[in-house]
Amino acid sequence: MQHSESIMGGAVVDDGPTGVKAPDGGWGWAVLVGCFIITGFSYAFPKAVSVFFKELIREFDIGYSDTAWISSILLAMLYGTGPLCSVLVNKFGCRPVMMVGGLFASLGMILASFATSIIHIYLCTGVITGLGLALNFQPSLIMLNRYFSEKRPLANGLAAAGSPVALCCLSPLGQVLQYLYGWRGGFLILGGMLLNCCACGALMRPLVPPKKPQDLEQSSLAAEEEKKPQPKKKLLDFSVFKDRGFVIYTVAASIMVLGLFVPPVFVVNYAKGLGYEDTKSALLLTILGFVDMFARPASGLIAGLKCVRPRSVYLFSFAMLFNGCTDLIGSQASDYGGLVVFCIFFGISYGMVGALQFEVLMAIVGTEKFSSAIGLVLLMEAIAVLVGPPGAGRLLDVTHQYMYVFLLAGCEVTISAIVIALGNFLCINKKQEDPEAKMEMAVAASEKEVLSCQEKEDEEEPKGKENGKLSAAKGGEESIEDSTETSL
Repeated sequence: MQHSESIMGGAVVDDGPTGVKAPDGGWGWAVLVGCFIITGFSYAFPKAVSVFFKELIREFDIGYSDTAWISSILLAMLYGTGPLCSVLVNKFGCRPVMMVGGLFASLGMILASFATSIIHIYLCTGVITGLGLALNFQPSLIMLNRYFSEKRPLANGLAAAGSPVALCCLSPLGQVLQYLYGWRGGFLILGGMLLNCCACGALMRPLVPPKKPQDLEQSSLAAEEEKKPQPKKKLLDFSVFKDRGFVIYTVAASIMVLGLFVPPVFVVNYAKGLGYEDTKSALLLTILGFVDMFARPASGLIAGLKCVRPRSVYLFSFAMLFNGCTDLIGSQASDYGGLVVFCIFFGISYGMVGALQFEVLMAIVGTEKFSSAIGLVLLMEAIAVLVGPPGAGRLLDVTHQYMYVFLLAGCEVTISAIVIALGNFLCINKKQEDPEAKMEMAVAASEKEVLSCQEKEDEEEPKGKENGKLSAAKGGEESIEDSTETSL
C-alpha cells in the first residue's frame, strides 16, 4: 500500500491521496471554511481595491486608465501564475505554499501604503499581493478536492459563495476605510486583514492514511522502500493534454472568460448612460451579488444529485448557455426595471458557472492530476481575462452603445457552451465504467489492490485448514491400516 505522505526536511508533503479515501466531512469542513475565505479574498479583492482609485488619481495626478491597471495586474497574477502554483504545490505541499502566499499578500498591501508613485503600487499591490492571493487560491481548491468526494459538488458551491459574500463586505469596508483613514491607512488595514490567509493555510492539514493492524506489519517494508531511490514526481504534468475532455474544457473555458466578466464591469455605467443616478446604478451590482450568493450553493446541491452528477459537464454547458442568453436579451434593456431583471437572471447564471467550473474540471481529470490541470487552465484563462474587458471597452469607444458590448459578451459565452456540449457529446468515447468509479467516489486503485489481496488470503486460509483436516484424516486411515496389518 502506497502512503500519501513523504518526509522532506521534516515536513509532511501532501503529494496526493493515494490509498486514502476522502473523509467527506470531519476536518474537511474546516478546510471548506478556509477555502471559502480564500476564494472571497481572491475574487473580491481586485474589485475592492477599485474603491480607492479616485484618491489615487488625485494623489498621483494620473488618469482612470492608469489606476485600472492595478486590478488588471492583480487578475493577471491570479490567473497567469497557475503553472507556478502547481509546481510549488507538487514540490512542497499545499499548507506551506499557502502560508507563504498569505505573507506575500499582506506584505504587498503594507508596502503599497508607503508608495510614492503609481509604479510602486503596480509592483506592490498588483504583483506581490496578486502572487500571494494566487498562492492561496489554487492550493485551497486542491485541498478541497482531496477532502471531499461524494459531497464535493456541494463543497465547491459553498466555497464559491465566498466570492459574492466578500464582494458585498469588502467594497463597503473599503469606502469606510478611505473615508476614515485615507487610501494609505486603508491599504495598511487591508494588508493586516490579508494575514488571515495564513490562518486559512494552517487549516490545510495533509491527509494521512489511518493506521491498521496489517499496516504495522508492513511498516518495516515501507521504511525500506522509502530508502530506495524513487522516481521523481512530475512538478507539472502535461499529460493532461492527452485527455480529450480536458482539452475541450480548456478551449471552452478560455472562450467563456472572454465575455463572462464583461457585464458586471459595464452594467453600472450602462444604467448611468440611461440617465440614472450613481447610487441607484451601483445598487444593480448589489442585487447581482445577492442573487449570486444563493445561486452557488444551490447549484452545488443540484450538481450533487445522483442523476445529475455523471452529467455535470452538460449542466455546466447549460449554465454557460443560460448566461450567454441572459447577456443577449439584457442588451435590449431600455430602462432601470429591465436592468434589474437582467441582474437577477445574470446573478443566477453567473453563480451556476462559478459553482460548477472547478467541479467539472475535477470530474474530468481526477484527483491526482488536478493540481497540474488547474494551473494550466488558469494560465489559458489569464490571456482571455486580459483581452476580454479591454476589448469590450474598445468596442464601446467605437460604437458608444452598451448594447453591442453585451451582445458580444453573450455571443462569446454562448459559443463556449456549444463547444463544451458538442465536444463532449461527439468526441468523448462513452467508457464502460461505473459513474461512481468515474467520479472517484471510492477508494484509490492501490488500496483496492490491497483489499483484493486480503480477500484472496482470507479465502485461502479456510481451504488450507480443510486440506489439513483431509491430510490428517488420511494419515489416520493409513495408521489404522498399518496397525491392522501388524496385528494380522
